[in-house]
Amino acid sequence: MIKVGIIGGSGLDNPKILQNAREIEVETKYGKPSSPLTNGKIGDVDVVLLARHGRKHQYSPTQVPNKANIWALKEQGCTHILATTACGSLREEIGRGDFVVLDQFIDFTKHRESSFYYDFSEGIKHQAMAEPFDEKLREILIESGEELGLNMHKNGCVVTIEGPRFSTRAESRMFRTLGADVVNMSIAPEAVLANEAGIPYAVVAMSTDYDCWKIEEEPVTWNEILKVFEQNADNVKRLLMKSILKISALQSESIKSKIRTVPNFPKQGIMFRDITTLLNDKDGFKEVIKAFSSRYKDMKIDKIAGIESRGFILGGALAHELGVGFVLMRKQGKLPYMTESEEYELEYGTDKLEIHVDAIKQGENVLIIDDLLATGGTALAACNLVKKLGGNVVECGFVVDLPDLGGKRKLERNGFGVFNLCGFEGD
Repeated sequence: MIKVGIIGGSGLDNPKILQNAREIEVETKYGKPSSPLTNGKIGDVDVVLLARHGRKHQYSPTQVPNKANIWALKEQGCTHILATTACGSLREEIGRGDFVVLDQFIDFTKHRESSFYYDFSEGIKHQAMAEPFDEKLREILIESGEELGLNMHKNGCVVTIEGPRFSTRAESRMFRTLGADVVNMSIAPEAVLANEAGIPYAVVAMSTDYDCWKIEEEPVTWNEILKVFEQNADNVKRLLMKSILKISALQSESIKSKIRTVPNFPKQGIMFRDITTLLNDKDGFKEVIKAFSSRYKDMKIDKIAGIESRGFILGGALAHELGVGFVLMRKQGKLPYMTESEEYELEYGTDKLEIHVDAIKQGENVLIIDDLLATGGTALAACNLVKKLGGNVVECGFVVDLPDLGGKRKLERNGFGVFNLCGFEGD
């Protein structure tokens, strides 16, 4: 399941953008992160918020525990990281309040621990860093910013200096000749560590000043930085929220890409969505179970009911992951003990779904799992069987929804919730 870590920079240490926010204190093998973690949601996406410099801005750039920060987000299961930062512009065209989606960095820090790989006792490790910022996340930030009408610069090289002092005029001019577009004190070590941790990472930098290379401009001050950042804080929040909702679609695309479409099966005109290729992909199968587990781990579930036959594979793996019992729902005549049955309609005629009469106890909360939702007939029968045995349907979970066939609408009209990881519209 997608989970996005947000590392907030100056002026954006605690944006109130999370639903159901709850704060937790954590400690990693690299020590405590710079702030408690705030967990919550933006839409249906799990989000973890971390204040880079601490809630009271008590950490100078050199003191920020970057290793603990990145590791804490990794241990929380963050699949992506978005970072915000204030920066000084080194280019005339990057004005105050403009946003820059960084694509490169130059590291001028001197006193930071910026690698998890200082010890080679378990093998030599050198992290590739040609493209330090994730391209898909960058595209999402750019697209979101343009949709919001923000002044977006699609590329930018940041030079990260040690701080806490600002640049001399000579340094500022040197950074311009090196090809840097903006300057700040945070990003390079953080980017290195996120890459070493294997977490896609991208940064939106807000230009707050012109550093000190422009003689006609007043040299940068901290108060001026905060003033510009605070004026644009709402734009940063809107950009993050819009981007995170777009990031949630990445998982759907990843899962869809692993599902094979077989034309004209089982008959002419049918586009069959074959999940055997997804199950055959160890990373894809793991991604599906992890996504379901992330959604349902905090819900009160007593049993998972899998619908014949791919629901057995998915439901069984998920039941093991969540530590709950598993129930089989089979076609008529396949179960050996006394059964309860529910008839449902097919394109031509009817069929029956059965469950053992002792599979579900009165009042138990049951999650129904299957691979694909089409017309919804089988799934509705499964829900009715749970009710017949006195259980409560928590939700119906599917890998694939075919929205054109109306199954989701059918289930929802009957009072049952539906969740799916991806969908195939049209054909």
